[in-house]
Amino acid sequence: MTTRWLTPDEQRAWRAYIAASHLLEDAIDRQLQQEAGMPHLYYSILANLSEAPERRLRMTDLAERTKITRSRLTYAVGRLEKDGAVRREGCPTDRRGSVAALTDEGMTLLERTAPGHVETVRAALFDHLTPEQVGQLEEICAGVARNLQGDEPGTVAEDVPWRRRSSGPCTSSQPQSWP
Repeated sequence: MTTRWLTPDEQRAWRAYIAASHLLEDAIDRQLQQEAGMPHLYYSILANLSEAPERRLRMTDLAERTKITRSRLTYAVGRLEKDGAVRREGCPTDRRGSVAALTDEGMTLLERTAPGHVETVRAALFDHLTPEQVGQLEEICAGVARNLQGDEPGTVAEDVPWRRRSSGPCTSSQPQSWP
């Protein structure tokens, strides 16, 4: 098999993407560590729970939304649980499943942290883009994500580490999709 090397244009685009994504994640992590003492992953967990019905999500669904392995999620939720931001509950419809629930303390932490987080994201990314570029960024990133997750018609990426099929919902209503 012959290797399909990147063209010079593709190589420049790839390296620019890598630099931008690493610098952006670093800026977000630094801001969240300074203001709330938490990494971006923990903020994402809190944000996902805040948008879910009854502020609860089955752990497998939360893993898929945050794009992390179940073991990494279990560790992160355990840390948030120690801080009183999240509570784990059993799943009433499936004894094997568990649910992460955002506590009132977690919601307060999220509400206190969100303005600084949004300002960091805006200053680091969106303030430098035109409205047309924002649309292009969304289109490009959504297309790459669909491909990698197996969301394209006829494909299912079962080998993605966070994708596990659950036996069903653990709450009375289905979670909303998180962008």
